[in-house]
Amino acid sequence: MRHNIISEILKLPVEERIQLVQDIWDSIAADVQGMELTEAEKQLIDERLEACHRNPEAGSSREEVHKALSKK
Repeated sequence: MRHNIISEILKLPVEERIQLVQDIWDSIAADVQGMELTEAEKQLIDERLEACHRNPEAGSSREEVHKALSKK
């Protein structure tokens, strides 16, 4: 059944497929509001935030990452 739905979606004009993706994304965003992070996810976020505060110069800027990815 899933393959059949995808086949039908791919027959839609690009504009309609884009709108469908937007509608799906909006519905996911609305559902995510009620999702809770696990304790492991919270701990990982805290660890990464602390590492960022300890060494704010580490890592790459968004622009650097984008430039590097654009080269590939």
